[in-house]
Formats: sequence, C-alpha cells, structure tokens
Amino acid sequence: MTQTKPETKPETKSSSLTARVVWDTADKFLRNVVEPQEYGDYILPFTVLRRLECLLADTKDEVITYVESLGDMPEHLIDIAVKRKFGLSFYNLSALDLETIVSVDDNVDTSLRSYIAGFSHNIADIWTAFGFEEIIKTLTKANRLHGVIRHFSTLDLSPDSLDDSGMGEIFENVMYRAFDKKGKGAGAFYTPRDAVKLMVDVLIAADEDSLAGDSTLRSVYDPTAGSAGMLLVAQQALQEMNPDIQVTVFGQEMMPSAFALGKADLLIQGGRPDAIKQGDTLDEDLYADQTFDYVLSNPPFGTDWEAQEKSVRKQAETPGSRFSHGLPSKSDGQMLFLAHCAFKLAPAGPDGQGGRAAVVSNASPLFNSDKGPNSIRQWLFDEDLIDAIIALPTDMFYGTGIATYVWILDTNKDDERRGKIQLIDASNHWSPMRKSMGFKRRYVPEDKRAKVLEAYRDFEDSDISKVLTPQDFMFRDVPVTKQAHYSTTFSDAVVEALQSRKDFTNEHISVLKSLAGTPWNDLPEAIPAAAKKMGLKAPAGLIDAAMNAMATDDLEAPPAVNRKGNRVFDTSWKITERVPYSVDLEEHMRTEVIPFAPDAQWDETKAKDGNEIPFTRIFYVPEEPRPLEDIDADVQRIMGELTEMFAEVKTDD
Repeated sequence: MTQTKPETKPETKSSSLTARVVWDTADKFLRNVVEPQEYGDYILPFTVLRRLECLLADTKDEVITYVESLGDMPEHLIDIAVKRKFGLSFYNLSALDLETIVSVDDNVDTSLRSYIAGFSHNIADIWTAFGFEEIIKTLTKANRLHGVIRHFSTLDLSPDSLDDSGMGEIFENVMYRAFDKKGKGAGAFYTPRDAVKLMVDVLIAADEDSLAGDSTLRSVYDPTAGSAGMLLVAQQALQEMNPDIQVTVFGQEMMPSAFALGKADLLIQGGRPDAIKQGDTLDEDLYADQTFDYVLSNPPFGTDWEAQEKSVRKQAETPGSRFSHGLPSKSDGQMLFLAHCAFKLAPAGPDGQGGRAAVVSNASPLFNSDKGPNSIRQWLFDEDLIDAIIALPTDMFYGTGIATYVWILDTNKDDERRGKIQLIDASNHWSPMRKSMGFKRRYVPEDKRAKVLEAYRDFEDSDISKVLTPQDFMFRDVPVTKQAHYSTTFSDAVVEALQSRKDFTNEHISVLKSLAGTPWNDLPEAIPAAAKKMGLKAPAGLIDAAMNAMATDDLEAPPAVNRKGNRVFDTSWKITERVPYSVDLEEHMRTEVIPFAPDAQWDETKAKDGNEIPFTRIFYVPEEPRPLEDIDADVQRIMGELTEMFAEVKTDD
C-alpha cells in the first residue's frame, strides 16, 4: 500500500522546532562542555522528556489525586487502574515539571532527579538507558543544567501543536545530526523512513483482502528495533488501510540509547510500555514462545558475533531451532538474523494466514559460498520461504552507500507464487536528495515506490522483475576432465626420470629407445616383450614409470589408457562446470561443454551441491559495442588533430 504524505503544516512546524531543539541547545549550552559527537546523547533524552511531559500535562493533576486515593496499592495494579481511567500507559506523580524546576535556581539537579523518579516504574528503564544520571552530573558540573532545562521547558511539544508525524520528523532530524557527528557506524540502528515505507508497502501488499474487517488483529515484530521506526511505520500503514484494525507491536534492541528512544517513541504514539525489550537478540530471544504476522528488520551488516558464539552454537545443537540450519562465519552475523526472522514468522494456516517478513541485507547473503550460508539459503529454498528479493538503490542509508537488498519471506504464499521467487531491481528507482545526510544521498519517493509495488503485484518478467524457481539458484559443481592423448617419444629426460629406480638398468635404455614411435597404448605389451628379447626383466612398476616418462601430448593420438585398461586423464586440463538444478545435466554438457571440448568427460557422483542468488548477473544487460566505422572515424579525427598540432610545433621551430 502506498503511504500518504504527512500534511504540510506538521512538516513545517516540526522543521522549525527541530532547528531550535538541535542548534539552540548545542550552540548555547553544550558547546565546550561535551564533544560535538556527544550532542545527540544530551539532546535526545531532553527532547523525549519534554514530549512525555507535554503528553501528560492535561491530566497530570487528576492522575496524582487519583493515585493518592488508591493508597498502598501495588504499582502494577496502579498502572492498570490509571490505564483504565485515563487511557494512559505511563504517568508522573511528581508535583514538579521543567518549568517549575527552572523557577527555582537552587538544587536544580536534585529537583530534576526527583521529577524523573516521579514517572511510573514501567518506563524507568528509559532514563537508565539514556544515562540520565551522568547527563545531570556533567551539565551540573559545567553549570549548564539550569539553562538546558529552561530551554526545553519553553518548547511546545504538545500533541495539539505537534502531531505524532511531526514529532517523528523531529526525532529523525535530531538522530541524523547525532549520527553525523558520531560517524557512519552510529546510524546503524536507524533506517530511513523512505526505505521502511517501501518495505512495508510490499510486506502488506499480499494481505490487503485479509486486513479488512472490524475485528482484524495483527502483530508486528522487529528483532533489531533500533528507535522503533519500522514498527511505527508498519503500524501506521496497517491503520491507514483499516482504521479498525488492532495492531500490537513487539521489539528487541540491544543498544541502550536506541532502546530508550524506541520505547519512548512508541509510548508517545500510544504504545505499550513493554512493547520493546532490551537485550541481545542473538544471545537470547526475549519472545522465544511467540511468532508474528509481520517481521521487519535491518540487522547490522558485517558485524562480528564472536561475543554470542557460545550461546548461538548451543542453540544450534537443538534440531529445528532458529540457528539449527547453518552458521555463517563469525565475521558476519546478518544471516543469523535472517534465519531468526524466518523462524519467528507465524506458520501457515487456513484462509491464507501466515507470517511475512522484510529483512534488509547487503549482497553477501545472496551468494556467500561458505557452508553455513549455503545451508541457510537451502533451508529457505526447501521450505519455499523466499517470496521476493528487492535490490534497493545505493546511497540509501545514513551509515553506508553500498548495495542493499530486502528479503521478503512468506510462510503461506499465494497459489501463483508458490515454488517461485521474484527478483525486483529497484536500484534505479530513486530521486536525489536536496541535501545529503551522511551517506544517504538518495531517497525513494512515493511515485517510485508505487512502481516497485506494481512490479511486485504484476508478478511477471519485465525490465525490473524476474520470476524464477528455487532450482534456478541451486546448482551442481561438476568436475569436468578430458582423456589424455599420448604418443611415445624417447629422450635423455626419459633416462633421467628412471635412473633412480632399482629395477632400471643401463641395458633398459636401448629397450626403451627402440620403442620410440610405438603407440602409447601398446606399451604395456611392447615393453616387456622387447625386454624379454634382450634377456631383461620389466616388472609392472617399471612399465608404469616408463610409460609416464615417454608420454608426450599428441592430439592426433588415440585416447590414452594405462596398463590396467583405465582411462588416463589430462592433468593439465580440468574445469568445474556449474549446472543449475533446473537444467538437465546431460543436455547442458552437450550444448555448453562438448562443442568446446569434444572429449570432455564428467562424473555426476563427484559433483558438489551449492546455491547462490546472482542478482546482478540476472539483470545484467550487455552494452552494444560501438560500430567499427565510428571507432575508425574517431581514430582518423584524432590522428588529424595530432598532425595539425605537430605541424604547428614544427612551424614555431
């Protein structure tokens, strides 16, 4: 489904506020106090704090009075009561707010700590993950805390002034600026929204009919949730498609600051306090007993998983577990995330029910030939889980400009898509950004997303779409050899090769010399016969050694066989022919090998199975070479210009 653009007014408002939040804070209060690359670590937490404060402002006094009336009720029951009465997933019981704190110059740090402690226990981990205590200490020591609090207390981040979309614009802008200061690696946990929207468009395209209805329920999961952008975009898209749908989101994130921001952003938009859990997804799946309708993930590329190796290998020992299908090299764990996402999909059910995933990767998982990646791809092929793979434009992400791909997985494909895999080349469907953001210089606008979605729905071959089968990507590497052709020659080199043998004497020299020109295949009888005439012995070992020493390549000679009648293969000529399983082996060899090597031979029993998805090669279109006439004309023109130049130089002399 194509997403609608946010209204112009919120966009303008959010842009203005973003400038104030970022630049006023950094220029006035953080400069010369913290390093520029740490600005975001201070600005984002205060932005979140102010937004939460504005969300609670209208009902705060009522909530405090109500909670006081509950007496000593346990905290978790208070949470339920507040949710039922006020519709709030979190609350604050402190009489303070930022404006009140700055109205008193004394003990600002103590007041801020007290205010933060007043938030409900179910969001306390946000402030811990943000490292708020260290932020307070640093700003207090520099005598800047009062100014920062005063600055944020003046920002109107209320929902009446700034809707969720506008607030998302602020977060995205602030996060980018933070990533830009920290360097490319810092942007790893945030996926640009245009990329997410493309992923979500395709992800829900196959479910449009089933998403209708008053009691429709859907779950969305991101095991590398980052700042929760994917979860929020997916939730918004589903709700735009069906306003009555109930969407429940789940996430897991390891990085503390990203976890804090993601949890806060979900809360700000009405999510559950426990929607995101903090933890290492590879080390421990915090949703181990759950599967989901939709899974989205942008796992880190080329990240070492040595720290999780012990846990991952132990999990892989359990048959049918998420990592039991193969383990990639420790230098790159993205295929572990791909396997995990496939494992978390809801199984196929009646009426087309099942799970779908959209997972970002670089090119490596497409063709990495190591045993682990091969096994993981083979499992995905065998289970018919790969629905489509989409090549994104380069320069799409903040932290990298490399080629990236989106794997669309599905546990219950439509009938026409069963046993098929669609490749979509969207690498040229982009527009330039007015101003680059790190490595991100391109974005996918709505009209180009629509073209990609159209290609997916059409499900047919075109310039940007190819429909293939898993067998097209599975192959046999077949060793191909050819039989040697030898004639018999004699030289000093023959004698030199045999002299170290105990069964070879000088008398044998004349025997071998007399056999020069004898057909090589006749030597097993000719050598002992000639030796017997001269009263010499010719044991089997000497015959074999002499045959090897006297063998000379001769394409005109018959195919060579040894003393035992076995074919002798040319050791200098051996190739490995890659044959797709979708092609008959004998037919392939007849058309692709025999015309170039008529006596080639192969043994299918020695073939090694493998698989790869050669995306670039499949879409490669060779360029027509320039006509020779044009090349000749250019050469003549250049030669003429050179002649004139030489003439001018000669005239000057």
